[in-house]
Amino acid sequence: MKKFFREHGLWVLFATAVISVALALMSFFSNTSAPLSNLAGIITSPFRSAYTAVANWFVDKQNYYQDVTALEEENAALKRENAQLQAQLRQAQTDSEENARLRELLNLRPQNYDLELESASVTERTVTNWTSSLTLNVGTDHGVEAGDCVIDETYALVGVVSEVGLNWCTVLTLVDTDTSIGAQVFRTKDLGLAVGDFTLMRENRLRLDYLPADCQLLGGDLVLTSGLGGYYPPGLSIGTVEEVQLSDSGAAAYAVLAPSADFDSLVEVFVIKSFDVQT
Repeated sequence: MKKFFREHGLWVLFATAVISVALALMSFFSNTSAPLSNLAGIITSPFRSAYTAVANWFVDKQNYYQDVTALEEENAALKRENAQLQAQLRQAQTDSEENARLRELLNLRPQNYDLELESASVTERTVTNWTSSLTLNVGTDHGVEAGDCVIDETYALVGVVSEVGLNWCTVLTLVDTDTSIGAQVFRTKDLGLAVGDFTLMRENRLRLDYLPADCQLLGGDLVLTSGLGGYYPPGLSIGTVEEVQLSDSGAAAYAVLAPSADFDSLVEVFVIKSFDVQT
């Protein structure tokens, strides 16, 4: 044994040292992690950090996109709701204005009238050198017929229905050259015929023909429908006298009238479908 240690003692000591170091290293790595795993962890740690940062960035962007999309959808929904509310408000205002006009019309109605009225909106105006007309949004579906009178909310005569369709009609205004209506001056009771005149139509005026040459009309005299013949109700306002002139023959006079109705500002009118004058 002594001989063995003398001959091999150095190698035994070296082996013992190696084994001691190995055991120490194994003890150290066993308390942390396996050597290869630890090395791999050290190498991949920066990549894991970069991956985590990129993943978090994508998650943030996705959340931002979802939030923006949700806000855009909510904004669009609010805009649609706002548009609907505005449309309802406009309709309510229109209904309120129509009700006000109807109440005013009822309050102004002469007590000896029994009229069947159809309210209508003006959809088109036509004014040329040859005609002056309005288009309304009512027709045969509403019981409207050619020859029906059309008035505004103050009982001023607008014109007469000349053509009727299913849901529309054409109204010749008082100043149209084809208009001819029996009339009477309210103050003097003089009778005449209110007619459209080609020259006066350009000035939005009409004539009151067949007046006596010695008539005593004054500027501002009110002219109403006479109701003679039963075609139109009596007492509807046609217009007011602006001037009186003698005819070319000098045997009769005629008056220039300014219509009571303002054709350019009309929005809603009323068609008289039938009437009954109470005596």
